[in-house]
Amino acid sequence: MAAGQAMSVRVLVVDDQPLIRHSLRLIVDSAADLEVVGEAGTGADAVARAVELRPDVVLMDIRMPGGDGIEATRRIAGELPATRVVVLSMFELDEYVHAALRAGASGFLLKDAEPDRLVEAVRRTHAGESLFAPSILTRLVEHYVGRSMPKATSELLTERESEVLTLIGRGLSNQEITQTLTISMGTVKTHIGNLLAKLQARDRAQLVIAAYEQGLVTAPRQR
Repeated sequence: MAAGQAMSVRVLVVDDQPLIRHSLRLIVDSAADLEVVGEAGTGADAVARAVELRPDVVLMDIRMPGGDGIEATRRIAGELPATRVVVLSMFELDEYVHAALRAGASGFLLKDAEPDRLVEAVRRTHAGESLFAPSILTRLVEHYVGRSMPKATSELLTERESEVLTLIGRGLSNQEITQTLTISMGTVKTHIGNLLAKLQARDRAQLVIAAYEQGLVTAPRQR
């Protein structure tokens, strides 16, 4: 890491294929504010390396030998609550993506995502947001609406909290919410904290589902 980059986001890259790990490392390290601090090729090794290195973000493959990415995600989320996991999947219909959310993943991207999208995912996830490939978000909502989130009555939320939840459900970032509602970043974060508490949601990923549960956002219809 170059001098003056002590605040870089520390990333652990996990994939069973060395070529993919190398490619992910090159993409992440190309960003001045990101740094790959380690690699792992199995689920078990991912957990061990995460405990050792305590990265800010883990880029996690799903299908691997020696313990899959789902179990590794569950263990990392349980043992290292400050570490966020972004799941990388080959297939948008992969049933493991749903299991990974239950395990504590904070974001989902397809492996064919553009490099800039991957860098953005690391930054946003580290900032406490969740990032989903649009196709995965659609499938995710279809899978979870009415199943995973406890339904909270709309009376629990203030008008402004409902507005913020709606924008989260539409996939807006914190910065985009501040611009849309003309409020400060601190106010946005306060509202999000209130939403997490009131809706008993673990993270922003579950707030997206809650937005659909509340009928604030409508799931796209399949053609």
